Amino acid sequence: MGIHPTAIVAPGAQLGEDVEIGPYCLVGPEVRLGARTTLAGHVVVDGDTWIGEQCEIYPFAAIGCQPQDKKLKGGERGGRLRIGNHNRIRESVTIHGGTAYGSGQTTIGDHNMLLVGAHIGHDATVGNHVVFTNGAMAAGHTVIGDRAILGAMVGIHQFARIGRLAMVGAGAMVSHDAPPFATIQGDRARLVAVNLIGMERNGLGAEQKATVKRVFRLLFWRTGPLHARLEAVRTSSLFRDPLVREIVDFVAASKRGVCAPRSGRFSPGTVPHPGDQEISGDASMA
Repeated sequence: MGIHPTAIVAPGAQLGEDVEIGPYCLVGPEVRLGARTTLAGHVVVDGDTWIGEQCEIYPFAAIGCQPQDKKLKGGERGGRLRIGNHNRIRESVTIHGGTAYGSGQTTIGDHNMLLVGAHIGHDATVGNHVVFTNGAMAAGHTVIGDRAILGAMVGIHQFARIGRLAMVGAGAMVSHDAPPFATIQGDRARLVAVNLIGMERNGLGAEQKATVKRVFRLLFWRTGPLHARLEAVRTSSLFRDPLVREIVDFVAASKRGVCAPRSGRFSPGTVPHPGDQEISGDASMA
């Protein structure tokens, strides 16, 4: 274990084997750092924050500080922040713990890359092998699925969900849910394609990619009420495929509605109710 003489580690902090804490770091009294985790210079880790093993945290990251929630009263602290193993958290990243107005905990899995200036808000859940590119931000109460990629300067609206292996293009403002395996783009994010490259890189074969493309056509590029299209897929032979069930269950559970296809029929600024959504509707911010 190495602690630079200019670092301040509060009594009560728990440090694992071979933890490295660089110059001018601040570590709060409730913090736990797993074995072989490294804090470079000028890192702040505070609050009820646990960080797993072999994580790398770069200069000026602020982890576990008081959440940005106007409902918090003066002096009221945030809740738990739990970060897994083998995460790389680059310069100026900010991550906030949970609040009593949400789940009470922000959770981040393993093997994630959070690049310069990324932000994860209070009560959010981030899976494993997720990439936040420079300046990507997920607001409070969001859910980011495994192996999702958020491009530079992406913004995820409160309570929105990003499905597994979804790719969100740079600059997208995502106010609705992005289905698993989707490619999402645009200032007001739209569904544009299946993330075939991401599927291939993660070991999914040609037959699986063809199945997902077929389901996307049935659900997102056809007219009619969404609930009817979901039911049609559920009663088809396609529903035996676990990838199909994952997509259908994700869409059916949506409370905000899903991102509309780029060729929408609804006029700008209108969003159908999620329970009876025409998927070709607009994806404007709510």
